[in-house]
Amino acid sequence: MKLDGRRESSNVEDRRGMSMGTKAGVGGLAGIIIIALMTFMRGGSLGDVVGNVIQSGALSQVQEEQVEGQREFTEEEQELAKFSRQVLASTEDVWTKVFKQMGKEYTPPTLVLFTGSVNSACGQASASVGPFYCSGDQKLYIDLSFFTDMKRQLGADGDFSYAYVIAHEVGHHVENLLGILGAAHNQMNKLNQTDANKVSVRLELLADYYAGVWGHYENAAYRSLEAGDIEEAIDCAEKIGDNYLQKKATGRVMPESFTHGTSAQRMRWLKRGLETGDMNTTTFNISESQL
Repeated sequence: MKLDGRRESSNVEDRRGMSMGTKAGVGGLAGIIIIALMTFMRGGSLGDVVGNVIQSGALSQVQEEQVEGQREFTEEEQELAKFSRQVLASTEDVWTKVFKQMGKEYTPPTLVLFTGSVNSACGQASASVGPFYCSGDQKLYIDLSFFTDMKRQLGADGDFSYAYVIAHEVGHHVENLLGILGAAHNQMNKLNQTDANKVSVRLELLADYYAGVWGHYENAAYRSLEAGDIEEAIDCAEKIGDNYLQKKATGRVMPESFTHGTSAQRMRWLKRGLETGDMNTTTFNISESQL
């Protein structure tokens, strides 16, 4: 993905090295996989792990100790931080124009970069939960080590796959501004866990779609996508599907516990957004078989 010379967003809080952090723990996808395995062994589901992390739901509390002192960041870490700021700036430009076309005003979210763990309006979370969006403070939170874990644990790599992760969380912010997120959460509160998970899947797939919509207009404006970029993002979507992660964690799949959608669904909705850029499309007016 070509972002050379592009502006960096100022809507960023860099809390790296300043946050609370666990002295002994696992981060990113490795943490999700290990925690998922432990949850299944106790009779729970992946929904118990990830369901508490999505959007405005309260985050699970983590046991942590104060990590003192600052550290210098590697060149790779600084490049990832710069890349994240540039991607966020791109989402600001794209969604401002798209919202204007819809007769609405876009208010950008704040990106919080952290290491170890972080406090948000949705609760306290460790890096093991992965990136998340909190509607309570309209901020998206990312420990950049997640991208390293994507590469090492799942083999999902490439700058556009990283951009897709950020754009997905921004997609939840778009859902929030459009009233979709709040309405879905109100509905989920009235349902049993299995049915609430189904609503969660629709939210996640719509965020994937909106990530694709961003990519559609970003590339139309700047021709920033290079050969292989779309394939990288589609591959990433496959490897963060519920069935893929459950199979990797436990060797089995439990569809009733899905909260984010299958690999095939996530790939399909991301690709659809990239191809069409159509804001009239939604995951909430179709049957389950059409997802």
